[in-house]
Amino acid sequence: MKKAPVNKIIPFSNVDGPGNRTSIFFQGCTFNCLFCHNPETIRLCEGCGACVDKCPAGALARDAEGKIAWASEKCVQCDTCIRVCPHSASPKVKWMTVEEVLAQVKRSAPYIGGITTSGGECTLYNEFLIELFTEVRKLGKTCLIDSNGSFDFEADPRVLSVCEGVMLDVKAVEPGWNDRLISYPRDRVLKNLDYLLKAGKLFEVRTVIFPGRDRENEDTVRYVSRRIGGSCSYKIIRYRPFGVREQYQKVLGEFETEKDYAGHFAAIARTEGAKKAFVV
Repeated sequence: MKKAPVNKIIPFSNVDGPGNRTSIFFQGCTFNCLFCHNPETIRLCEGCGACVDKCPAGALARDAEGKIAWASEKCVQCDTCIRVCPHSASPKVKWMTVEEVLAQVKRSAPYIGGITTSGGECTLYNEFLIELFTEVRKLGKTCLIDSNGSFDFEADPRVLSVCEGVMLDVKAVEPGWNDRLISYPRDRVLKNLDYLLKAGKLFEVRTVIFPGRDRENEDTVRYVSRRIGGSCSYKIIRYRPFGVREQYQKVLGEFETEKDYAGHFAAIARTEGAKKAFVV
């Protein structure tokens, strides 16, 4: 029976694809982005126990196997455990079966158009996704993947065969800036950009715009726009420091990207052919 670590499930979301959707966030990521708003989803809990004594509600303890057990009924969602974790993880993760996730989707099914899987990086659990998507589509619902682009979609076309498309992050194209920003080579992401476009499975591309990074922002926006043209939407995202780890706020900026500044790059995108570029 397949299981995957689920960080949370949002029954109703209107920001994770078209219409109203159930969003499923998996734990674990291949990247370590400086600007990550949810760094507690990057790694799996190592069981160090740093969070146990700090929990004011007594919702955390060691189980018989020495792992950290989370009592959700006691949890007050203060996120103290997340703040004190030295490993960019969370003890509030449930290893769920496809059947358990599907049961939650079914509760929302009359009111949603489909599901979106995110993370972390959901494609770490591609076999789980294939089985989940197969069952969700039997309900007449659509399936989308929110991905950082580290999974080789061309090498395993089964995933795309059971979903409507991918919302792909293209964070940077200049190698030095990319490596500094996400600690992962850019080549697979750019390969996926072209492959998903060719396969007709590129639903949306997203790029974060950082204050004061004129050249880096422009390089990425021009590169993406010239490739996608009007084939899909291009979401130009304003950098926001909320949730970003403090040490990286000092690198990227302690203030959010101004709307007019981001709008300048959206205009560049449209000039380069990405007619569906917009700022959020």
